[in-house]
Formats: sequence, structure tokens, C-alpha cells
Amino acid sequence: MSRLFVEGDRVLLIDHKKRRYLVTLKGGGEFHSHAGFVPHDDIIGVAEGSTVRSTRNSPYLVVRPTLADFVLKMPRGAQVIYPKDLGPILLLADVFPGARVLESGVGSGALSMAMLRAGAEIVGYELREDFAARARANVASFLGDEALSRYRVELRDCYDGIDETDLDRIVLDLPEPWQVVKHAERALHPGGILLAYTPSIVQVMQLREALAASSFDMPETLEVLNRTWHVEGQAVRPDHRMVAHTGFLTHARLLGA
Repeated sequence: MSRLFVEGDRVLLIDHKKRRYLVTLKGGGEFHSHAGFVPHDDIIGVAEGSTVRSTRNSPYLVVRPTLADFVLKMPRGAQVIYPKDLGPILLLADVFPGARVLESGVGSGALSMAMLRAGAEIVGYELREDFAARARANVASFLGDEALSRYRVELRDCYDGIDETDLDRIVLDLPEPWQVVKHAERALHPGGILLAYTPSIVQVMQLREALAASSFDMPETLEVLNRTWHVEGQAVRPDHRMVAHTGFLTHARLLGA
């Protein structure tokens, strides 16, 4: 497989201040910024990791975006789940190739893409048609049409019930996930996992109360804090800024009869 950039590729341009710009290459196209413009034709045909220069001689490193890069830069309507939470969700929910997953509250598709990339087959429940369309467009844009064959989004309210049965996993990004617990008991097979992402600890409390009164067991709630470090020679210290609270991750397993 050629690693040279071709028309239609998505690239990440990184300037000398480490600012990142997501660009889809098109013959004759141009990337414009305060530092002049870079013709797309200067990028098409070069290898990843190359440096191109704008018309004002500003350098840009050119690489392929990771999923984390795309999630932060992609078109979106709803707030996305941040990359720092996407990885833990995959492990806490134990998403595996071929897993049958119900996702409710698909938003802009960030979590959908992470689970699809892990090999899951997803049915999404979403209330808003514009969010559903945006999620599918983002999935196709980054993962391709093959991923869409494993991704079905229905316009419906998960609080009203779940039609699917014998599910492996249910992953929720909803304001009131406790309303789904009873439906999840019927939709998951024994041993299946329910995971909910909730911004507020009050939401966690109500969800944990519902789980305690259900057939779910082994509940756990955690949050992920992401702190980078400044490393420059002998100067080593935590960075002044960090991505702290975004949401709580609560998961539990359905027990058999």
C-alpha cells in the first residue's frame, strides 16, 4: 500500500506552534491561514511526515490524523466524548470484534467510531435526525463505507424500550440512564455489560440506585483525568493545564437468573 498522499486523503497540518488543521486533499485546492496558503497539490504525492511550506514560507508538518485527532476536529453538533474517555470505555465495556452493541445517544459519532474500529456491530438509538445523519457521515468519512454496514441508527427514544435482544453490550450517553436499566435487563444476555457516560455525580447516584435494585451486579464508577508533562532537558514538571473532569463512567454486568 502506498503511503504517499493522494487526492481525497485526509491530512493533519501542524504548524510551528503545534496548532493542528484537518484538511481533505483536493486537486487544485488550497489551505488558507494567517500564514498564507498551501496548495493541496504540494501535499499530494509526498510521504507522511514531510514538511511543506506556505506562500509566506511557514512550515507545516503533514501526517495522517489519528482517530483522536479526527474526533476533536470533525464536524459536530453534539458535544463529543473526549479521546481520554473513549479508550477506557472500550476496555470497561469490553468491546470486541463482532460484539452486538446498542448505543443510545450517538451524538456526533465519536464513540460509535471507536467501537466500530474495535470491530463491534452497532445499533444506535438517537432522538435527533440531524445528529444521526452527522454521526453516519462522520463514520463514513473516517472509517469508510464498510463500517456503515455494521452501523444502523434508528430515530427513537431508548427510554421507551429496546427492541434488540441477546445484546453483548449497551453503552449510553443519555441524561437519565437509570430509565434504561429495566429495558437493558431484557435486552442483554446474562454476563452482558451496561456502561453509561454521565457528566454529573447526581446522575451517577440515580443510576447506581437503579442498578442496585436490578439484576445487574459488580457496579463501578470512575472518572479519567488526563495530565500531560513538560519534559525539556532537565526541566521536568506537570503541565499547568490538564483535561480534568469530563464525565463519569459507570459500568455493571447482568447476572443470570
